[in-house]
Amino acid sequence: MVKEGKYIYCIIISSEERNFGPVGIGGRGDEVMTISYDNLSMVVSNHPLAKFVLNPENILAHEKVIEEVMKEYPCVLPVKFGTIASNADEIRNLLDRRYREFMDHLSYVENKIELNVKAEWKNMELIFNELTNESKQIGELRQKIESSVEGGSTDIKVELGKCVKQVLLEKKEDEAETILNPLKRAAVDYKINRTTGDAMLLNAAFLVDTGREKEFDNILDDFSEEFEDRIHFNYSGPFPAYNFVDVAIYPEDWEL
Repeated sequence: MVKEGKYIYCIIISSEERNFGPVGIGGRGDEVMTISYDNLSMVVSNHPLAKFVLNPENILAHEKVIEEVMKEYPCVLPVKFGTIASNADEIRNLLDRRYREFMDHLSYVENKIELNVKAEWKNMELIFNELTNESKQIGELRQKIESSVEGGSTDIKVELGKCVKQVLLEKKEDEAETILNPLKRAAVDYKINRTTGDAMLLNAAFLVDTGREKEFDNILDDFSEEFEDRIHFNYSGPFPAYNFVDVAIYPEDWEL
């Protein structure tokens, strides 16, 4: 029989015993509750002490619990997905030893939220036509290929591909900066994440004071109107500060 442990979702400032309902990770209906030390609590649920499965269902369950906690405790410190303690004593011991670290992190994210912004070009045919008009080298290479009886040599096509890739990257950076600058000024901090595909020009997370969320919203509204025919914006949040605070707990940290 596999021994039961305590799966950890997040840390909050609270000394009270709380039960958030049978919404624990793993689909067993485990109760999500707090384990406290002083005025800090870890939000946990029972879970087998086995290798944790990384899949979309578990990731979503982890995030949903944190979102539920945020309804009552806006200042939440997320703990790395898949973290399990053996028992409640291990958790209290860790809260004791890393108390100042956790309190510093919580102080940093207090009254702040994470907002995520993705921006994608709507019409890539239009963008590639612009590249041809803006880059003399691309225009010349395309002309060579189009005027060749055999459609151009492989070397020319490879050179064109490299040139388009570089100029497209520069265009992404230029347009992303136009969007990024006003948003940075409304945020405490920001992080640029990896983009995917040719169309995505920006994928960023912003740490924003709750009092400036409306200001941030208005900037995005203005961009959506200004670039209505050119750029699609995907704006999501609020989230806990996933991109700005990473609380990792390793096996050697569980000392009694």
